[in-house]
Amino acid sequence: MAEVLFYERPVPLNRNAHKDLRIKGVQNLKFAHGAHSVPLTCTEFPIAARDIPILFAGADVSNVGPMALLGLRQSENLFLDNDGYWERGVYVPAFVRRYPFVLAEKPKGMEGDDFTVFLDEGYEGFSNTEGERLFKEDGTDSDILKNAVSFLGEFQQHVARTRQFVEDLVKHDLLEARNIQLQRNGNALNLNGLFVVSEEKLRNLDAETAHRFLLDGTMGWIFAHLLSLQNIDRVSERLAKREDAEAGNTTKN
Repeated sequence: MAEVLFYERPVPLNRNAHKDLRIKGVQNLKFAHGAHSVPLTCTEFPIAARDIPILFAGADVSNVGPMALLGLRQSENLFLDNDGYWERGVYVPAFVRRYPFVLAEKPKGMEGDDFTVFLDEGYEGFSNTEGERLFKEDGTDSDILKNAVSFLGEFQQHVARTRQFVEDLVKHDLLEARNIQLQRNGNALNLNGLFVVSEEKLRNLDAETAHRFLLDGTMGWIFAHLLSLQNIDRVSERLAKREDAEAGNTTKN
């Protein structure tokens, strides 16, 4: 099942097995503590670019995808505090907001469409006694479930558009490898497997393609990506503050 980061026990949503399931609001996002990056759709670039570096990651340029860089150390999200609260005013990627639901490929043998709604049975907000019902007494979807499924559908459409966006970048050879090296307390941090749009290649794009990119939104997403790269330094500053806090706690202990 694709893209099940965060999900401890993902299972298909079942009208019978989950007929009494309820969901209560849990304000913290501590399930995302260990995510130093998450996938990002191109439609999110303009708003995410204000605070978060947007890069393309993959083993090679033929299978890259855009992602929001949330941390510089493995399994560390610098946008979450110790209590699991996202920094106020900073954009929360849709990949995170869709949790505890996800639209994913069905296991082999299941009938119906290729994709179905899964939920994480390990989510602390699920209960059979507290919160809002996922299904009404007559078995139909509640408003909260309808809204969640609608959000998943929109997200999947944006994922499809993002694939086309990346295919265009690869087709026109606009991506180049970028190694990010940072010095932290005498130690070097190296981030590999990253790609960015080459500004030189972008300037040399033929007029017809450049015009199409302007009309279909691609150029705007490219500019948002390029502007977001300055936020790498801001993420580094976040890490410095966290390291200072860790050093202070170590001293006290």
